[in-house]
Amino acid sequence: MNTHANDLERELSLQELEPSPIEDEFPQDVKDSYFPATGEESPLEDEVIKPAQRTSTLGLDAHSPVWYLTRIHKYSSYAFSVFTAFHVANTALIPLATRSVANSERYLLLTRPYYQSPIAEPFIVVLPLLAHIGSGVALRLYRRKQNLKRYGAENRTDRRMIAWPKLSGTSALGYALVPLVFGHSFVNRIIPLWYEGGSSSINLGYVSHGFAKHPAVSFIGFSALIAVGVWHSVWGWAKWLNWTPSQVTQGGPEGQVLRKRRWYAVNGLSAVVSALWLAGGMGIVGRGGAVGGWVGREYDGLYSHIPLIGNYMASS
Repeated sequence: MNTHANDLERELSLQELEPSPIEDEFPQDVKDSYFPATGEESPLEDEVIKPAQRTSTLGLDAHSPVWYLTRIHKYSSYAFSVFTAFHVANTALIPLATRSVANSERYLLLTRPYYQSPIAEPFIVVLPLLAHIGSGVALRLYRRKQNLKRYGAENRTDRRMIAWPKLSGTSALGYALVPLVFGHSFVNRIIPLWYEGGSSSINLGYVSHGFAKHPAVSFIGFSALIAVGVWHSVWGWAKWLNWTPSQVTQGGPEGQVLRKRRWYAVNGLSAVVSALWLAGGMGIVGRGGAVGGWVGREYDGLYSHIPLIGNYMASS
């Protein structure tokens, strides 16, 4: 009797059942609670660019401000990188090859008109630089605004409790580079334009004269400008090319090894470029000595208009 009952139980347990359909989508309540609705900000919007969305009226691509600001920030660096390449060649690589300031001047005079002409300079140097800095600041302010909106900050006390967006190392170097670049432009472009009407007399001799007469300010200023500028530029280009360690998507031990390799590669390239620039710009041009005669006196007059140097010269 027990055997018959066990056989009946096994027959019922093995009874074939109709397959139930598998739902391809999440339930509506789960979708609404987990995924942001259309038009809402995603927590990852600061890092990931949303795909294009077509408008139904004008037929234009409707992108968020982050999309436009990110592209302005990226493509403005392309134009400024062209100028930087010329500048590194003129002030470092060519002097390093010729081992002479005087022999390097002819190459500077040949290439400088391409990026210092009244037509080229605004589009290769000035406008891209302002666009790059302005879009970077605007991106940070916009992300701050989105965070305040996301967390419902309604007054000053609430806003103080919400942290600003995390500042990456590349961005921190960029902000530190701004006063260095403008200081360099003030000495080599603005002061000659202001007091002489142009910078046609400004050459590598002007730089070597400054190193000879004001070594402390020159060596500290140029060292900071080159180091910060090179590390910011190389890491920035690594980001545009998806070569930074944080952009490694592979997990596990292989991903860790790849991140370390990229970190060493980017920093190694930055060190090599900085060393070349310092060797040519400071090792050759910086040791070129003071310029004599009326040209040297003219350079002294221009350097006297720099606030830090002018105060030192007046006190001495």
